[in-house]
Amino acid sequence: MRDRKITALLAAAVATVAAAATIGFAGTAEAAGAPCSAKAKACVKLSANKAWLMKGGKVVRGAVPVTVGRPGHLTPTGTFTVQWKDLHHHSKEYNAPMPYSVFFTTTGVAFHEGSLKVQSHGCVHLSHEDAVAFFDYLRPSDIVEVVG
Repeated sequence: MRDRKITALLAAAVATVAAAATIGFAGTAEAAGAPCSAKAKACVKLSANKAWLMKGGKVVRGAVPVTVGRPGHLTPTGTFTVQWKDLHHHSKEYNAPMPYSVFFTTTGVAFHEGSLKVQSHGCVHLSHEDAVAFFDYLRPSDIVEVVG
């Protein structure tokens, strides 16, 4: 009787460890599955509202949650390069603060701190912590890839 209880406890423990390992691997697989090329330093997947920082094809941060452009102001897809950065940028067009801005198009689209509940006018909104990380990590001429 005692041996059966020990066997049942061991089986339950093994099942729990296996489930935890599967969950851990799923998180790793998602991070490893950033949908951009090895040349990208930043990657955005619009349909998933996720972004990553990359180095040599490996994820160094992410996937992090983002919000992107609303209808009529969609975030463009394609391959871009970081143009310039501005720690305390303020949009004249929308009269709105854009802290930790990293501009990656010539038309004013940037990563910046912003609401994760409200879609943007084309920019990629990040939480404060992620905006700081993107601002600190990315440099002018770094590659940014945005996929659908």
